[in-house]
Amino acid sequence: PKTALLTDDTGLMPCHNQQLNSVSSGQEHPMKQVRFANSNSSVPAVVSNSEPSDATTQPDSQDNLGPQLKLLPLNDQIRELQTIIRDKTTSRGDFVFCADRLIRLVVEEGLNQLPYSECTVTTPTGYKYEGVKFERGNCGVSIMRSGEAMEQGLRDCCRSIRIGKILIQSDEETQKAKVYYAKFPPDVYRRKVLLMYPILSTGNTVIEAVRVLIEHGVQPKHIILLSLFSTPHGAKSIIQEFPDITILTTEVHPVAPTHFGQRYFGTD
Repeated sequence: PKTALLTDDTGLMPCHNQQLNSVSSGQEHPMKQVRFANSNSSVPAVVSNSEPSDATTQPDSQDNLGPQLKLLPLNDQIRELQTIIRDKTTSRGDFVFCADRLIRLVVEEGLNQLPYSECTVTTPTGYKYEGVKFERGNCGVSIMRSGEAMEQGLRDCCRSIRIGKILIQSDEETQKAKVYYAKFPPDVYRRKVLLMYPILSTGNTVIEAVRVLIEHGVQPKHIILLSLFSTPHGAKSIIQEFPDITILTTEVHPVAPTHFGQRYFGTD
């Protein structure tokens, strides 16, 4: 199997990747095979595509939200983590432990959506090995405060990746999302952005965050939203507003665990 290396401005960083398919010459990026699961089936569908952002289609139960919405492969491990996180009797220690595990799985698949190119390296024995490496110019952006729970998972995979922050809160009078703080790498407009926000309920906070990124020159097609849980309404609102954005999550369900941030940080 091929080995994937994620590269940032500061150098070379190891990172796990999923299945890769060989492809004929002339394509900008090699074809990859990604497995996504329907929410009503335990058998994942296998879809191949040359573009990382077009790797799957969604079942009718998710209102045909289109290929922008991607689900992690459904298996018993993920289902158990989802169950423990939703269970009101779960201790905070178990909650954080399981949340961190689920975050790591989402981050790994998010990295798998980034473009890469083929490369050749020399092993210690002098053997020429044909592998792949991710293209330069990636960064993370967390939506405070719950999005900060996902930062360590990203750093565990990419030790020196740069991470920006956005603070968005609801206005007390209008109840609309309002930006209070935003700080990004100065060249964020040239980067692929992994936007981190664990729970998509209405989608309003994420929509406002994407608008801020666009104001800083980031194209929606270069934004990959990493989340743990999403409601159909939240995902649909984001995709309708930004059809080119990619949303990666583990579950689309009418009821999202909105207690996540408070439980994770112990403020409940």
